[in-house]
Amino acid sequence: MDPYELFKEDIKKAVEEFKKIPKNEVIRVVSHLDADGISAASLMIKCLNNDSRKYSISIVQQIKKEVLEQLAREPYNYFIFTDLGSGALTEIETLFKGKKVFILDHHEPEKLKMESDNVFFVNPHKFGINGSVEVAGAGVVYLFASSLDKKMEEFAHVAIIGAIGDMQEHNGFEKINNGILKIAVDNGKIKVIRGLRMFGAQTKPLHKVLEYSTDPFIPGVSGSESGAIQFLQHIGINPKNGSGWKKVMHLTEKEMKNLVTGVILTRLGEKNPEDVLGNVYLLREEDHESPTKDAKEFATLLNACGRLDKASLGIGACLGDDKIKKRAISLMADYKREIIKSLEWYDQNKASEFVIKGNGYVLINAQDKIRPTIIGTLASIVAKSNEIKEKFVMSMAQIADGTTKVSLRMSRNDENIDLKNIIVKIIEGIPNCEAGGHANAAGALISTNFEEEFIKKAKVVLEKNAMEEIV
Repeated sequence: MDPYELFKEDIKKAVEEFKKIPKNEVIRVVSHLDADGISAASLMIKCLNNDSRKYSISIVQQIKKEVLEQLAREPYNYFIFTDLGSGALTEIETLFKGKKVFILDHHEPEKLKMESDNVFFVNPHKFGINGSVEVAGAGVVYLFASSLDKKMEEFAHVAIIGAIGDMQEHNGFEKINNGILKIAVDNGKIKVIRGLRMFGAQTKPLHKVLEYSTDPFIPGVSGSESGAIQFLQHIGINPKNGSGWKKVMHLTEKEMKNLVTGVILTRLGEKNPEDVLGNVYLLREEDHESPTKDAKEFATLLNACGRLDKASLGIGACLGDDKIKKRAISLMADYKREIIKSLEWYDQNKASEFVIKGNGYVLINAQDKIRPTIIGTLASIVAKSNEIKEKFVMSMAQIADGTTKVSLRMSRNDENIDLKNIIVKIIEGIPNCEAGGHANAAGALISTNFEEEFIKKAKVVLEKNAMEEIV
């Protein structure tokens, strides 16, 4: 049987089991704090509300053993994990005996079959479908929720925001996400246009869009306000619009062509100079100049909410609560401040013992100087910056509970390299470590006591992988 059909059948089985839960029971929902996890939680909450269910929700950074032990002691009989749980299947089976557990996830699982009959594990990897590229956690929840209640198709766009937040969009989607996108488009929720594939193109002044563009990176323009303004003047575009600044929407057709041509010519030395153009996913029901208009910006908004411990604002925004959405948008300024603070710290400490440069890698050990929820964002920005010639960027920050959060990114995409596998190799043999993530963005949680051992091993593994690529 077709693997996609088998996956669909598996979802239906989980839905049938879910229907058996008595309506008077409170369902415990646990989800991840990133854009995908918040999108997944939002879809699950909408689904539970539609089904007149009672629930209690938590958003967590990682499923550690201590978190699972604490959850298992709570007085609930029914649990749903969304966008997490696949890496802790054995522990969940052991700790949640006598309770009914649903795991709706897309991460690579530690095993494919469950030994116990009380855990219902829905994951595309079980059928040989790559969940890192085919469907996000929010997509798996959407498929479950829309199988239970067809009205949930009205929220297909939320699953797409989750997929974009999880970096599954590469000028289009793979099969499962594409099917979800089609429903969102048919329902009038998303409009796909061909346009500037740059963050903030719908809302920010044009020179700022160019200045902040790291993917695609524009030499001499990215990271430089004066460089961006000079570039626009050079290609015949006045960056000013009366007394204000010109936005993409203000460009004439000729100016738009000049802009695209100018960016491509500036990027001729890059691998894919034409990457500047691509699919842009606009949310039809959002205000034209709102940061929630572009699905990519919406995903960033959700990341901001999760990483600043305000996940509930992200959930409210996904569910269309205008008051909460305004509060979430105002939070973006705090998020930017945190990111700028982390970038300033990195800039000031590039030549210190906090930043280790080796053959093919940069290792940033921020210790307690940067918020652990921001450390992955720092790694992503540094990896895309023009100054980084090394293949890998690894960042680390300590959490108050005695653990250290690790993030691993690549300076340029390479389909032959799986960052999750690299992290798994690094933590091998080091006690109290766990790895997670995907091929193009991975991470780990390690005991702070073993930081030294971890760094020593990381240097060896990262250098080996970087050298293999050069050979």
